Amino acid sequence: MNFKTGAGMKIKICGVTNIEDALLAEQLGADAIGFIFYKPSKRYVSPETAKAITQKLSAFIPRVGVFVDESEEEINRISSAAKINIIQLHGSEKPEMISKLALPVIKSFRINETFDFSMLEEYPSATFLLDTFSQNEFGGTGKTFDWNVIPYSIRERVIIAGGVSEKNVEEIYRTIKPYAVDVSSSLEESPGKKDHNKMKSFFQIINQLRS
Repeated sequence: MNFKTGAGMKIKICGVTNIEDALLAEQLGADAIGFIFYKPSKRYVSPETAKAITQKLSAFIPRVGVFVDESEEEINRISSAAKINIIQLHGSEKPEMISKLALPVIKSFRINETFDFSMLEEYPSATFLLDTFSQNEFGGTGKTFDWNVIPYSIRERVIIAGGVSEKNVEEIYRTIKPYAVDVSSSLEESPGKKDHNKMKSFFQIINQLRS
């Protein structure tokens, strides 16, 4: 599974619900754009709306569909309908599900101080997204976890989520050096609506780091 090719850490902008935010993310240099198909989420988007957005994007930017404990049949159906080309599993999905999915998979894990990183070995074909553990939410908390607990052996293969913002992205870039970061709530003016000034400020930092 690869985002757009290019130098440096990749950026996935997630929780996109409208065309204006998607087009700006692409223009500013996002490497992937994420759509949440989990209905209880404040950033839920219907497959029809996601399709209308993806059709306006360049063919070269990956579209990621986020699912939480859906059946493989429903995941494949929605992904096809919405023109998604990467699947992100954000619930308690088992390793055997991945072989039944029609697209490359990102598997999310919620990290706390007792998380056992050896369980990642059960998902050899997936890319790993590491998010902050919450008892009540499947992501989008805006809270960080201790990135230093990530084993050095996997850092260049993981996506970091949870509270990533312009305040800490340089630290992540220089000290953790993950494959990518996933950014959502820190760039919003309200759930599902991005703040375009925050997006521009964030990518100004990213592009300086990448240069």
